Amino acid sequence: MTPDAREARAALGRLRAEVGKAVVGQDAVVGGVLVALLCGGHVLLEGVPGVAKTLLVRSLATALDLDTRRVQFTPDLMPGDVTGSLVYDARTAAFNFRAGPVFTHLLLADEINRTPPKTQAALLEAMEERQVSVDGTPRPLPEPFLVAATQNPIEYEGTYPLPEAQLDRFLLKLVVALPERDAELTVLRAHHHGFDPRDLAAAGVSPVAGAAELAAGRAAVRGVEVADPVLAYIVDLCRATRTAPALELGASPRGATALLAVAKAHAWLNGRDHVVPDDVKGYTVPALGHRVRLRADAALDGVTVEAVLGAVLAAVPAPR
Repeated sequence: MTPDAREARAALGRLRAEVGKAVVGQDAVVGGVLVALLCGGHVLLEGVPGVAKTLLVRSLATALDLDTRRVQFTPDLMPGDVTGSLVYDARTAAFNFRAGPVFTHLLLADEINRTPPKTQAALLEAMEERQVSVDGTPRPLPEPFLVAATQNPIEYEGTYPLPEAQLDRFLLKLVVALPERDAELTVLRAHHHGFDPRDLAAAGVSPVAGAAELAAGRAAVRGVEVADPVLAYIVDLCRATRTAPALELGASPRGATALLAVAKAHAWLNGRDHVVPDDVKGYTVPALGHRVRLRADAALDGVTVEAVLGAVLAAVPAPR
């Protein structure tokens, strides 16, 4: 039986607590990935090594009863290693398609900026088209499908930074920060008592929702109302980034549609059938931060994208 919107919201609302059994202190990131799933988008996770990015994706997949795979991106990784390729079968004298790891529900693309642009482009094409074409034959990807790509923000030697056009394909960029002291202490206590990140069942993580709840949630999110003043607020925020002195590239109309989508999903998850300005404000940095580019002199002066967008939010009046 297909769950209704209220049942779906209740089930998805339990995700944070379920993932929190394994991942401590990252509620905002878990919420952001869930918003992306409801919008049918993808996320870029940025954080230093050791902040549980892989564990977060695996725990979320377990709590949603979805398949997940991880690909370690390296300089010698080829497009076919991700999407799949034709393999010759000597017994039948024919070429058969061997599916790559992209054929899953939640794909963790670890250190995506360490692989050459050709392989990056192959993955991003699959993200956009939701299919893989080999030898002219399109093969649809599973539904739901989300790519969680990771980047290390402090180590750039030997990397291939994603260009703006490819960054724009990610719905959200989420920063996986170092945990607070109490959260880190909780992590150490768990490991001291035998917690094994490879055994989520032993940690008590179990499915609390699934594809049916996500589908019901997506349908409900599409019905969330957005008043004209709130639509105008989103447009004004994006237009303000295009004239910000510290930015040489502002948010495109795709950025505005992304901010609208995540605001609707956030409103629905919080039990509302309409978007309020706070829904927009809360996701302005995750939705627009990777879609704008600082001027070189501003970056040298220590200006950050977060500071610029904060100034934009302060300058653009929100509707009442």
